[in-house]
Amino acid sequence: MPPACILILYAAGVLAARRRPALGKWLRHGAVVLLYLLSTGTGAWLLAYPLETMEPPLDARAMKTAQAIVVLTASRIKHSPEYGERSVPDFIALERMAYGAHLARSSGLPLLVSGGLISDDPDDEPLALGMKRMFDSSFGVPVRWVEAASTNTAENARLSAAMLKRDGVTRIVLVTDAMHMRRARIAFERAGLAVTSGPTFYTTARGFDPLELTPKANNLRRSSYAMYEWLGLARYQFH
Repeated sequence: MPPACILILYAAGVLAARRRPALGKWLRHGAVVLLYLLSTGTGAWLLAYPLETMEPPLDARAMKTAQAIVVLTASRIKHSPEYGERSVPDFIALERMAYGAHLARSSGLPLLVSGGLISDDPDDEPLALGMKRMFDSSFGVPVRWVEAASTNTAENARLSAAMLKRDGVTRIVLVTDAMHMRRARIAFERAGLAVTSGPTFYTTARGFDPLELTPKANNLRRSSYAMYEWLGLARYQFH
């Protein structure tokens, strides 16, 4: 993902220039142009907006048939000093949690949180445990099921579905950020659940703003995330 692939492209241009100067020049210039485009709000919008509009915002009426709310983890901030060196969900996970808590309070539906380890560090903990702790302490919303063994979206779906089906739950509201929503929905439907999408954390602004042509680190992050989701969707087409 960017910026690593851009650096590789630039390095390839440097190496190619030794034997094919023209090709090396095009590769280096292409890497710089690509870095600029992906760092602008316009470039990030072109990648993220189609993803975020694949699934519409949740219609409250669609929740009437649901039996549970599933909130997916994202990542975590390890050893947060303000929380006594404990791991806490990162900003993407917190956005998902805030919306999941809102839906749980308004509907009374039980919550499942899903996410396992993202490192082999002996002092690390599954993402779902940190999310459950934050739901309990900061949101005041109980979590009924904790799926803490998954390492990717497909495993989120398969392991969560098995847990829910044991309790007779087959219809869920799935909460994740808007860019991830379509891929997550496909995974959970393949696992045998009826899914109502609950997308949140929309990042794309409406309309054109000339200032969006100014490169920013946050835009590069959005572009990288969007590219990851496009590649994930493409992979799902062949599996």
